[in-house]
Amino acid sequence: MPEQVQEQRQPEQVRSMDRKGGPGHTVLLALALAVPAIKVAYTVGGAEGARDVFVGMEFGNWPDVLIGMVLTEPLLGAVLGIVASRVVFALFAARGAVPKGGGLLGTARRLALTVANPLAVGILAGCFYGPWWGLGTGLAAFALREGVVVEYRAGRRGRHHHDPSYEPAPWLRRISGTERWVAAVLTVLVLPLLAVGTALDGRAWTSVLRCQVQEGRHVDAQRVIELGRKGNGVVGWSLDTEEVVNGAGCESTGSLRVRSAWWE
Repeated sequence: MPEQVQEQRQPEQVRSMDRKGGPGHTVLLALALAVPAIKVAYTVGGAEGARDVFVGMEFGNWPDVLIGMVLTEPLLGAVLGIVASRVVFALFAARGAVPKGGGLLGTARRLALTVANPLAVGILAGCFYGPWWGLGTGLAAFALREGVVVEYRAGRRGRHHHDPSYEPAPWLRRISGTERWVAAVLTVLVLPLLAVGTALDGRAWTSVLRCQVQEGRHVDAQRVIELGRKGNGVVGWSLDTEEVVNGAGCESTGSLRVRSAWWE
């Protein structure tokens, strides 16, 4: 009787571990919280300026910083899309969202679910960065998602995990191990390094404008990082006076560079 209880608990524990998704979820959440703060703090020159910027742009616009970084750095956007695609697929597979069973219909459904997200990621990368970026991102995302399927077949996930009686083919073990190694490197090494590097590259996360800013009775032309639109003008961070200002008659400067990169 105790052995039966243990056998029933083990699959539940394995499924629970799969549903947590591994390090991917933790890394993505940490980057989403920390990287925008690093980006703003370095770009505007310190913590005091960063506080003023986040107050000026409002908390609801926090994701705008991360979105701006992704749009201005193709490699970061591609790796983020690949990692996010794999993490989402692994989570849904652990929750039983990927259909099982043989037959032509079952195979077609699994293939459609496996292809849909990489295709969407590839289309987004192609629209933002160009067709070759889109093709490479989509193929890499598809390969890693297929790697998750191979992990189930190799016994590294699902009901065969920790089952000593299950003996998969050696080639499945090798492919599964390679996929897990590649995914781990992308998730815990390449993606964080790219994100921090983009945060410290000295470029603004959004448009840099030249606006007419009124200070008392004087009106000066200042370079402003746009934080939000208010009526006919903008609320932005002045790179000249280092404060949040209201600008009017703004024109694009044509460059996002506001200071030297951290490593220069």
